[in-house]
Amino acid sequence: MVIVRFPWNTLLFVLLTVFFDGLDTSIGGQNTPVTHGSSIELPSSTPVGSTATSQSAETRNLQSTENPHDMCPSGVDCHKLGGACIKCNFSTCEYGKTNTAECAAVENITCNGERTFQRQYHCRYCYQLDPLLYKCNASACPINTPRKTWPARPFYTALCTAKDDILCLGSRRFYRQQDCNWTSGYKWSTALILSITLGGFGADRFYLGLWREGIGKLFSFGGLGVWTLVDVILIAVGYVGPADGSLYI
Repeated sequence: MVIVRFPWNTLLFVLLTVFFDGLDTSIGGQNTPVTHGSSIELPSSTPVGSTATSQSAETRNLQSTENPHDMCPSGVDCHKLGGACIKCNFSTCEYGKTNTAECAAVENITCNGERTFQRQYHCRYCYQLDPLLYKCNASACPINTPRKTWPARPFYTALCTAKDDILCLGSRRFYRQQDCNWTSGYKWSTALILSITLGGFGADRFYLGLWREGIGKLFSFGGLGVWTLVDVILIAVGYVGPADGSLYI
C-alpha cells in the first residue's frame, strides 16, 4: 500500500513567500511627506503628468486607465499648455521655494511657437497643494447616511486633479478626504413658512418631497386643521425633514 503525503512544507513556504512579497510592496508604496526646508531629489527628466514612485499602487492603476493627453487643446501657444500636456525637467529643489523648470510640449500635441520653454513652479508634490489649486469629484456620500447610521460618516475619499495652470511634483491625480455634504438644498425656514401659511393645502409636505402626505393633507383640508398644526410643530423642531433623508440648510 502506497501512502501519499501532502507537501505541507512546500505549501507553507509558498504562502510565506507571497506574504513577505506583498509586505515589501505595501511598504515601498507609501508616500514620503516633504517638510519645509528639505530638498527633493528628482530624476533629470520627470514628466509632470507621470506617476511618481511614491504614489500608491491604486493611483498608478488609475493613471493607466485614462490618457490625459486626449484632453489637451490644439493650435494654442505651446507655453500656454496645461500641466498634463507638457513634460518638465525638475532639478533638486527646496520645498516651498520657487524654481524654474525646463518644459516642452508632449510629442502628440500640436501647438504654436517654440515647443521648449521655461516655467516657474513651487517645489511641492501635487497632493500637498492648497485646496484652491485642485479640483475633486462630487460628494460620494449617501445622502441619507446621517439618519440611518450612527455615527454619520463625516468624509469621503475623493479623486482630485491639479488645475491645468499648476506645476507640481509627482502624480497630478491623487486621493483626498473631503467633508461630506449632507444637504440637498432644502431650507428649514422655507418649509416652516409654507407649513404656517399653506400647510392646510399640503404645500410644506410637497416642498419636502413627501407627496403622499401632501396629497392627504390637500384632500382632508389639513386634517381639518389638526394635521396642519401638528406639522407646524414637527417642522419647527426639525422632526419632519426632506424625503431623501438630507439635512436642512
